[in-house]
Formats: sequence, structure tokens, C-alpha cells
Amino acid sequence: MTAEPSLETRLLHFDRQKGAEHGAVHMPVHLSVPYGHATTESLVAVFQQKKLGFTYARQTNPTNAALEAKISMLEGARDTICFATGMGAISAMFFALLGQGDHILVSRHIFGNTTSLLGSFRKFGVDIDFVDMTAAENVRAALRADTRLVFVETIANPGTEVADLAGIGDLCREKGILYIVDNSLTTPAMIQPARVGAGLVVSSLTKGFGGHGDAMGGALSDTGLFDWSVYPGIDPLYRTGDPVKWGLGQVRRKGLRDGGATLRPDEAHRLAVGAETLSMRLERSSGTALALARWLEARPEVKRVRYPGLESHPQHARATELFGGRYGQLLSFSFHDDIDFAARLDRLRLIALATHLWDSRTLAIPVAPTIYFEMGAEGRKSAGIDEGLVRISVGLERGEDLIADLAQAFDGA
Repeated sequence: MTAEPSLETRLLHFDRQKGAEHGAVHMPVHLSVPYGHATTESLVAVFQQKKLGFTYARQTNPTNAALEAKISMLEGARDTICFATGMGAISAMFFALLGQGDHILVSRHIFGNTTSLLGSFRKFGVDIDFVDMTAAENVRAALRADTRLVFVETIANPGTEVADLAGIGDLCREKGILYIVDNSLTTPAMIQPARVGAGLVVSSLTKGFGGHGDAMGGALSDTGLFDWSVYPGIDPLYRTGDPVKWGLGQVRRKGLRDGGATLRPDEAHRLAVGAETLSMRLERSSGTALALARWLEARPEVKRVRYPGLESHPQHARATELFGGRYGQLLSFSFHDDIDFAARLDRLRLIALATHLWDSRTLAIPVAPTIYFEMGAEGRKSAGIDEGLVRISVGLERGEDLIADLAQAFDGA
């Protein structure tokens, strides 16, 4: 019996083996907005989701559908919806699944923009508790009878805390609670959240999936592990047909169709092609990130380095078990309080001062005065963000070149 090819090999041949036209190795780009039907019966059947097909590009098109199928394969998921951005995916998910009076638990280490979004949902009556999810018992202690879902990132940005993903998954399965995992900083090349019990997996495709900083996108995948028939937030209008489709079906209609955060087909194509090198890019950037983290730990100007690959990281053993020896491309470090970080960052020649993650180029940004500025000093303190914290997204350069650039910037200042 022939063994099934690896995930990397299946990804490379996915489009061709799915039947791309004319023997092409990539699916084509479909730019049409409307899609015609030969009969009224066919048009109505597709509108009512009784038949597969396309009607209007705001909900999906053949290019996006091909990308969705590819992501489902990578995540080990039943189905996927793509969006214009990762934040578009998160917004649509919450908008479609939550209502006034619902209670949710969210990691207190969640990314700043997601925290800002949740602040808006609080205004509409959603009750939110932020919990330290590096221990599942903290989640258990915060659960209530009206808790609808638990939301966590695999690795926190920028603090690199690694949540107790498996423990939380066991708890949510025990309690019958929807478990949502943001896989943006790890991607399915490091972990499939379905393995730790996630019912939904959300990702910013702009990051590692595309990997070249030239296309934006987001995705929401249903792993098939959650029983949607028990979720009270499904509208009676959508409680028809197979219950396994109810959750994502409601998100596609109420989140994507009504919200309108549609992924453009040309961006979907670039993301799909970029994903072909995901595993190789991860190997390179992860190895370089570990070398940089070890170099930074030895520098006298540096107070603390945060990278799950370091033995000094509080969740190093958990990260090793979860991610199989790959620790990702994100690291952060804090200068000592008397060090002028701007004077050193301004001297960088190779490393770009920019906000983004998983680019092919290495990027650095001081966190407190930029991406976490709106949170305020108390909010940053609660989230564990030092005022002198610098985030580095490691790209594809040679590690010795990046170390040389940091050394000349630190020494010259």
C-alpha cells in the first residue's frame, strides 16, 4: 500500500490534481462579479444552498473557492471561508455568532487590534472576560453558564506566550463550548488546531500563508469537531439541512455576505501560490529567529528576550510538544530601562522599521508607542507589554547578516 504524500507535497500538486483548466498547475483567476445560470431552478437552488455553484462574487467565486479548499486540506478542516483580511475574518465570525448578553472568554495576551475590536462588541452588549490562558484552569475558573465560546491565539503577538491549547481543548469538549483558535502566527505548517480540539480556526493569510507582504486575506475553517445543533446563536432561519454546516453557513451569510469583507480573486491567487513555499520559509525563518534570540540574550543592553525556542521561555516545553521543534518567526525583546531604543533601531540598515509579520524581509517595531499605543499604559501592563518592547518578524535573510546588522546598530549607538 502506497503511503499518502506529505502535506507539503500535496499542497504543491493540489490545483493540478483538482483539475485546473488546460493542464495548468495553478487555478486560474476568475474576475467576474456575476455568475449566470441556464435555468431559474438552478439559480434558486444555488441561492438557497441546495446546490453548489456561484451567484455573486461578494460571497465567493471559483478562485476563492479553490483557495478555501486548499486551506481546508492544510488545516484538516471540513470547510473554509476566506475574507479580505484576518481582522475581517474575526469580525465576521463574532458578528455572525454572538448576540447581546452572550459571554465569551478571550486570552488576555490577544493581539491589540483584536482587543480593540472586542471593545466595540462590548458596546453592543457582549460580555467579555480576558483570561491568562497559559493555564487551562484559569479558563475553567472563568466559565459561566452563559459562556458561548473561548478564543485564543496559538502564540501571542508580541509577547510569545504559548497558551495551554490542549488543556483548553479538553475543557471546552467537556463543557460543550465552542473553542476558537487563531493560527496566524503558527500556520498549519506548525500545528493544526483541530489536533487540540478547536471547532473553528481563524487565520490572517496576510502573514505566513502568503509570506511575501504582497497580498492580504483571512480565513475561517470549521474542523467539524463542534456540534452546532447545541449552539444557541444559530438563527432558526439557518437551522435547516445538515447541522454540521450550520455554523459556517451562518458566518458566510451574516458575516461575509452582510459584512462584505470579500477577498479579491487576484489576492486569493497570490496567497494560494505563496503558500506553496510555506514549509520551507518556516524552516528558514524559525532557525534564524532562534539564532537571533540567543544572540540577543547575551547582549548587555537587553533585559529580556521572548521566544518559545529558548530554554528560558516559560512555555518552552509546551511549545516543543505542540509545534514539533519549530518555534516560528516572531520574537520580541526588551531593552533595559535606561537604554534609548530609538537610537539603536534608527541605525539598522537591513532590518526594516515596519509593522507586519511573516514578510520575506525582517521587520522590527517598538510595540508600546505604535501597535499597542491605543491600549494605554495600564492596558499594556495588564497584557504584559513592556514599554521598551521591540518586536522582530524574522524573514529569509541569512542569520549572520541580521546579527551583523543588529551588532553594528547596538555598538554604534
